[in-house]
Amino acid sequence: MRNVTDGLMKSIEEQARTRFQSELEFIQCLANPNYLNFLAQRGFLRERPFINYLKYLLYWKEPDYAKFLKYPHCLHMLELLQYEHFRKELVNAQCAKFIDEQQLLHWQHYSRKRTRLQQALAEQPPPQQQQLQQQQPPPPQHANATAK
Repeated sequence: MRNVTDGLMKSIEEQARTRFQSELEFIQCLANPNYLNFLAQRGFLRERPFINYLKYLLYWKEPDYAKFLKYPHCLHMLELLQYEHFRKELVNAQCAKFIDEQQLLHWQHYSRKRTRLQQALAEQPPPQQQQLQQQQPPPPQHANATAK
């Protein structure tokens, strides 16, 4: 009896792992506007079961799940897919192209901004050194410097 229970538990764990991996892969595909256009043109975004599935996938916004995402902007697309108007617009290839271009611009701006921020942080002294500098009184001035 115990062997049957152990085998059943392993099977359930394997199914859960497969489901997790499948949903993770699918939700990250939503970050691709061309894939969304593909889904829209084939009518998936009009089908009630598929729309319900997209609603179900909103649990990926929870930090316990979102930490596994490589492309977190897929969550924004998932949020937009909850709106019928957005789903209808995705049939148009120009809409997908526009989203694709906007993503590219965002990534370019983000990477430049992040590089500047990292450079600025690298030029600053470590936080402990800053605190010590703020706590220390300024060095005394020489009599010659004040006599000018």
